[in-house]
Parts: sequence; C-alpha cells; structure tokens
Amino acid sequence: MPEKLTFLGKIGYASGMFGYSILFNIISVMLIYFYVPPNNSGLTVLVPQVAVFGIFSLLSLIVASGRLFDAITDPLIAFFSDRSHHVKGRRIPFMMWSLVPSAIFCVLMFMPYRLGESNMNLSWLFLMQIGFYLSLTAYIVPYNALLPELASNGKEQVELSMWMSVAFVLGIVVASQTPLLADGFEVLGTDQRHRAIQLAIATLSGLAILLLSIPLLSVNEAKHCLAKPATIPLGSSLRQTLKNRNFRVFVMAETLYFIALMLIVSGMLYYLRVLLELEESMGGWVMGCMVVCSLFFYPAVLKYSELTGKRNLVLGSLIYLSVMMGALFYLGRLPLPPMVQIFGFAVFASIPLAVLGILPYAIIAEAAQIDSEATGQQKEGMYFAIRNMAIKFGQTIGIMIFAILTLFGKDPGDDFGIRLSGVLGFVLCILAALIFTGYRDRRNSKVSI
Repeated sequence: MPEKLTFLGKIGYASGMFGYSILFNIISVMLIYFYVPPNNSGLTVLVPQVAVFGIFSLLSLIVASGRLFDAITDPLIAFFSDRSHHVKGRRIPFMMWSLVPSAIFCVLMFMPYRLGESNMNLSWLFLMQIGFYLSLTAYIVPYNALLPELASNGKEQVELSMWMSVAFVLGIVVASQTPLLADGFEVLGTDQRHRAIQLAIATLSGLAILLLSIPLLSVNEAKHCLAKPATIPLGSSLRQTLKNRNFRVFVMAETLYFIALMLIVSGMLYYLRVLLELEESMGGWVMGCMVVCSLFFYPAVLKYSELTGKRNLVLGSLIYLSVMMGALFYLGRLPLPPMVQIFGFAVFASIPLAVLGILPYAIIAEAAQIDSEATGQQKEGMYFAIRNMAIKFGQTIGIMIFAILTLFGKDPGDDFGIRLSGVLGFVLCILAALIFTGYRDRRNSKVSI
C-alpha cells in the first residue's frame, strides 16, 4: 500500500496549484487590460480596436486561437502521462521540465514587439501564448492527475481538494497584486507604467517558479502512489472517459460556470476604474477580501458535502452566484459608497466561490476512480485533461466575450459593454445550474462507464 501524504506533504502538493494559479491569473487579470486599457489608466492601447465580422475584436480572436490550440494538446499530454514508464513516475517528469518555460512565456506575453498600437503586437502575442499554454498544460494536467492517486477515498479527496482550492484562490490574490506591485516599481523610479507592470509580472513569475517546484520535493510517486500505466490507445481512452454520464454533465455545467467566472476576472480592473472610479491597486484588496471570507466557509463545505452530497451544494452555489453576477450591472449606480459596493460584492460572492473552488476536484477524482474500478485502466490524466480542455474552452469564450463587450463601451461615461458582463454572467450561471440538475451523487446512483 502507498504511504499517505503527511500534512506538510499535502501543503507541499498544494503549492503547485498556488504557482499555477499565479501564472494563470496574471493572464486572466492583466492581459486584456494591458493591451486594450481604458482611457483613464495611464496606459497606451497596443493593438488595433477593429471589429471583425462586426463583432469580434482582433485581440479576442488572437486570445481564442492560442487557447483553443492549447485545449487540443491537453488529451495528448494526458495520454503520454497516463502511459509513462519513467523511473521517476508518470507525472513528476512532465512537471519538472515544464515549470520554468511556463514562467518565462508568461513574462514574454507582456513584452510586446512595439510599445504602441501595432499589428505586430498581435503576432507576438499569438506566438508567446502558444508557448505559455503548452508549457503550463504540461505541468497542470499531470499535477491534477496525482490527486486521485494521493487520496484514495472521497473524504480524503475533498480534503486535498480543499487545500488545492485554498492555493488557487491565494494565487488569484497574488496575481491581483500586479497593479499594486507596479505602483511600487514606479515609486522606485520606473518612469513608464507599461515597464512597471512588466517588472511586477516578472517578479511574480519568479515566485511562481519556486512554488511550482515544491511538489517535486513533496511527492514521491514510488512511495505515495500506486500507479499502473494505462495500456489502451488514445481513442479508446477518450471514449471510455466520455462515456461517464456524471462526468459529461459536470463538464458541461463547469464550462458555462468558467465563462461566467472569466467575465468577472477579466472585468475586475474595469469595474474598479470605470464603474467605481477607484484605483487599479484596489483589485488586490478586493480579491484578498474574497479569499479571506471564503476560507471561513471551507469547513462548512467539507461538512455538508458529506451530509447532503456534492450535487445540492453545487446547484445552490450556481444559483446564488447568478444573483451576484446580475448585481454587477448596477455597480456605480447604487446609493452606496464605491468601496462598500465592491467589497460587499466580494463578501457575498465568497460563499458560492468556496463551494465551487473545492468540490470540482473531488468530483473529477471520484469519476476517475469509478472508471478505474470499472475498466481496470488508470486514466486520471485523461479525466483531468478533458476537464482542463473544457475549462479552457469556457475561459476562451469568456475572454472573447469580454473583449467583444469592450467594443460597446469600456470608458467612464461609455460603460455599457462593461455592465453587460454582469447580465451575461447571470444567464450563464442559471444555464449551468439547469444542466447540473442531471448530476447524481455516487451514493444515490451508479455511474455507468
């Protein structure tokens, strides 16, 4: 029997998610804002604001193409990881070779070819983001696939998922400090806002490298995992995974959820600068407030997921979040101080985000475990790869939608596009909840494979 991870081992494993989240959310928070900033930000627009087919911005198409290319590579990386016979294990070698390139490409995405509006910046961004997403995928797919191998039952999976969720939301907080860190570099003498942001991103990317490397020291696959490399072909692995009905329902609902979530993440700096006329650096405080508040609800999530099952908690959270998303439309118009509006949103939104941050990892780990019991093939990597691929489709669509919405108003006094993000988020969360009604907890029904 494999050894169980110690408490420090669990924290060490979760550190990888912390580093991943920093890199991933730097892109989510800063990319559109950096290349197509509002006119009161002190930044220069770096790409032409031209509508293609009357609706798609050039930036949205570039971002989408890079992410969709990345989504296609997920199953391939999972396939090779699941079948690996490397002496150091199926997962760790992939993680070891991909962590440094991930951070380097993250920095390069914010080093445009020309510090001014140029089509060349679009070409540069396209190439750098392919390198970034390919590297980051080669880390996160094998990393996530370790979860069902390190946690053998539902309770342990939810517990380890909790630490991964804590790490992910902490990464959001750290990534959201990019504007504040840029302010610090300006105080130290950096004379251009663009340059200050680049230095801030390089600093945080260095921190991410350190965090991404900790699981390599905390997890020993030979000691902590009982792994049996898969032997089936790629096509069969995909088909067996997608036959899991619960898994299909979950992935469809989560894709819609991530479209909605990406609208919030991409829009946060716009909500602050445009709708509420607050400083960009306030974004870090807002995210920090949301994380601290959500931590208070984590013990309750662990308890009630055992009592009521994952389905009811996820359903309730999606409906709750839809209301919060709808409220974004009224930011800046409520008879309350701007600080009260944005921090009030953070406090109330922390409740559903606590549930939706913890339970998905446990749901996927459970699905992979059921599959392994039914087929005799350990395809954890494929499950997390397909989930990753669906998330990336959701995130891609979310970023595209937000970039498109900026064409309908992104500046003070001309903010209709920014406000529409809340309305779309409301609709998406309701649709996700409707789809998730088809999910069944394991104890209530058998999942057919």
